[in-house]
Order: sequence, then structure tokens, then C-alpha cells
Amino acid sequence: MRKSGEERREEIIQAVLDLAAEQGVKQLSTQAIADRVGIAQPTVFRHFKTRDAILHAVMETVGTAMLAVATAVLAGRGPADQRLRQLLQRQLEFISRRRGVPRVLFSERLHHEDPELKTVVRRVMDNYTGKIADLVAAGQAEGRFRAQLDPRESAIMIVALIQGLVMRWSISDFTLDLEAQGEAAWRLLAPALLADARADPA
Repeated sequence: MRKSGEERREEIIQAVLDLAAEQGVKQLSTQAIADRVGIAQPTVFRHFKTRDAILHAVMETVGTAMLAVATAVLAGRGPADQRLRQLLQRQLEFISRRRGVPRVLFSERLHHEDPELKTVVRRVMDNYTGKIADLVAAGQAEGRFRAQLDPRESAIMIVALIQGLVMRWSISDFTLDLEAQGEAAWRLLAPALLADARADPA
């Protein structure tokens, strides 16, 4: 059965993530993408005009999915500290199933060669950081988090911690158990965030 355009685009995006994980972004070619999907190279260009357009779509897709995970957790029930702890775990689980993401995030293509791609990623990160800042503020209103915390600064540090773990996972060639780092991250964060410094982060 002939696949829809949306299905084919999803296959191309997944192929890019797989190939980026295996060989990095610099070696990524539309021919390699076509071969991985099992289509002719011109078919790739029927769905995406350029290789850069594919990378933009990859980060838009991943960013949308990541924000959806965050939104579901943040909109859930329970104290803010429990939801933040759950968010750390869910986000690391999400990224651990998409090994190509850090290879794109930490690539020369993103940082020096493609300002538009950087803009896409920055927008996703800003939205994500904003959601965490809102959660920190909600935790302060509940009396769960320290009142003197700046929600935005706290959110930036939390995101930086996640990014550091993801980078370490990537440069270790994915041998680090990324999913297991969620609880370790929470044990580090809890004493700094919780209003009751004696609270047990376990």
C-alpha cells in the first residue's frame, strides 16, 4: 500500500536520527537517508527541499514530542516536587530512545553552520525552560520549594543538568545508563530546591 506523505516524512526523520547516532551529522547525506528508508534519493527531495530542511523538521518533531511529555507531566496531579522528579525521569527516558538527538544538538551544523537550525532549537529550549520555571513557581506557591529561588534561574540550571547528562551519554557512545541518571539528578537537586532542607529526597 502506498504510504502517505506524512508517513514518509516520519520515516525520513527517523532515518536521520538513526544515522546521526551512528555516524554523526557531518557525514549525513540524502543518499544515505534514502538508502535507510528504502526509497530513491529524489523521493527525499519531494518531501524536503534540502538536507537542512530535514534537520529542521527533525528538531521540530523531537521538540514537539519532548514538550508534549513535559506538558503531560506538568499538568498532572500531585505536589510540584513530585512532578519535577517525574519530569526528570521521563525526559531522560525520552532522549535515551533517540540517540541521534545529542549528535544534532552538539554538532557543528547547529552551532556554527546553520543559524536557522539554532533558532529552532533555541525556541524549543526556551519553551521547555519556561515550563519548568512555571513548575518551580507552582512549587513555591505550594510551599514545597524555597521561596527565595528565582524560578527562571532554577529552570535554567535544571535544563543545564539534563543537557550535561545527555552530552556525557553521547560522548560515552551511549554506554552510560541515561535513564538511571534521573534519580541521581533528583538527589542532587532536592536539597537545593525543597523548602524543608531536611526533607528526604529518596
